[in-house]
Amino acid sequence: MTMNTLLRRVPPALLVVTLAGCANPLTSDETDYGRRVSLSTLRNVEPLDLSTHALPPREQPEPYHPSFEGLEKIELSLPEARALAFENNLDLAASLVAPEIANTSVTEEEAAFESVFGLSARWNETDDATSSQLTSAQSRFQTLAPSVTVPLRTGGTATISLPMTRNKNDNPFTTLNPAYTSDLQFSLSHALLRGAGRRAATYAVRVASYNEQISESETKLQVIAQLSAVDRAFWRLYQARAELDVQQQQLELAQAQLERAQRQEKAGRVPEVEVVRAQAGVASRLEGIITAENTVRQQQRELKRVLNAPDLRLDTDTLVIPSSPPDPVEYDLDADALADAAVDNRMELLEDELRLAIDASTIEFNENQALPQVNLDALYRLNGLGGSLDKSFDTMSRNRFTDWQLGLSASVPIGNEAAESRLRRSVLTRLQRLRTRDARRLTIRQQVYDAVDALRAGWQRIMAAQQSVVLNTRTFEAEQRQFDVGRSTSNDVLDAATRLADAQLAEIRAIVDYQIAQTDLAAATGTLLGKSRVRWEPEDPRDGDESAFAPLDAIEPADQPASAGG
Repeated sequence: MTMNTLLRRVPPALLVVTLAGCANPLTSDETDYGRRVSLSTLRNVEPLDLSTHALPPREQPEPYHPSFEGLEKIELSLPEARALAFENNLDLAASLVAPEIANTSVTEEEAAFESVFGLSARWNETDDATSSQLTSAQSRFQTLAPSVTVPLRTGGTATISLPMTRNKNDNPFTTLNPAYTSDLQFSLSHALLRGAGRRAATYAVRVASYNEQISESETKLQVIAQLSAVDRAFWRLYQARAELDVQQQQLELAQAQLERAQRQEKAGRVPEVEVVRAQAGVASRLEGIITAENTVRQQQRELKRVLNAPDLRLDTDTLVIPSSPPDPVEYDLDADALADAAVDNRMELLEDELRLAIDASTIEFNENQALPQVNLDALYRLNGLGGSLDKSFDTMSRNRFTDWQLGLSASVPIGNEAAESRLRRSVLTRLQRLRTRDARRLTIRQQVYDAVDALRAGWQRIMAAQQSVVLNTRTFEAEQRQFDVGRSTSNDVLDAATRLADAQLAEIRAIVDYQIAQTDLAAATGTLLGKSRVRWEPEDPRDGDESAFAPLDAIEPADQPASAGG
């Protein structure tokens, strides 16, 4: 047998499978694992040498000067900050994609009911040894069968197909050679118990729809959380800048006291030690300013991170000046009414309700799946036969030869323990979620009551702090007058100034905490502060963004294993 003869006898499909790839299909290949990160990147922890990142040392230390002098400033109101965050916040942008992802699950499950066009073709040649001339030894059989399958939302499948065949053999007694057939057949396969009914068939679509709504509720919760974070960062920056103003005022008061002590010392009214004490007071105030300036930088950077505005990057020195001053107003709130509103508005409880709806659907579906499997199969066929394809279609169109079939098939698991276990688990899951929902309701009501108490306590703190500022201001002015007449010392004046600063800082913190308490109360009730309603829409990041399809060029090739020491 020659090689050409052998190749002609080998089925073409086998050649395709054999020659499909160069790699051995029975062993693993490096490409099976994707691109590998180098072991040094994964396992080596490099030391940080600060000296390599340090700037050149100065020739001599520079005296202290305010760090924010000459920097660009931008005034930002609270509504403007919210708008910038809503447009640029990265966490918010990521959460807005979640509903789009969940929507793909709904469309994926709905696609299970899409009609399917099928086409099968087969070529069969036989060459058998026979002992009778009545049996063909050599034959060629070709078939082509287009079909359309339609899944039904009631738990069945309907199929329309048109198989066509051509059969030619070497049997001299064959009437038609070649013989053509064309059969138009309608078939139906439908579940009668397990999997039957629209509720059972559309269970996956229903669960995906609930999950899509859960994703929407989670996104709304994220919107509230991020915009509340903007409010908190805004007011914390306002607090940091106000505290810096107090520290700078303390430095000015200490410098004024130093000048006053120097004048008194020159006049011979106070000893030189009073000047030294005043100088020490000036030096001690510098630390407070340096700390306050660093706090401003940190709070400003936090607000910039939340906003993520193009012109307010983290690496910019632009000063953000909060232009919306606090306007604390006393509120006499109905805590019970707010708690009831929180139960109605909080997305966590809505999510629980949606998950309970999923649990109910799962119980219903598992009850159906515990039933016996009984299927009805029906088929009706119009037969066509002829010496050519046209004649076979002509015979079929006359509807002279028809077949029909009707059958039932059933299967019942002995014991059915798997289905019963799934049903029990779904019931227990729902009971557990009901208790979790009740516990969450109590937690939400507690959060509202705590927020109301914090708001009430915040107002009382403001009143107490304002009274303390008034009294400490009088005390400080009195100590200044006493020093001018020689009845007080620089330490007494500076101590009074420190107590005044503490009272001013307490007032600032009380006012800011009161503003944040209002934000916390709004978040506890599932709402936001402000007069404008916030409406968000899902986003599809694929629009104009090809980064999802970009290759991972940053991955380094794998190297040899690294040692643990070093």
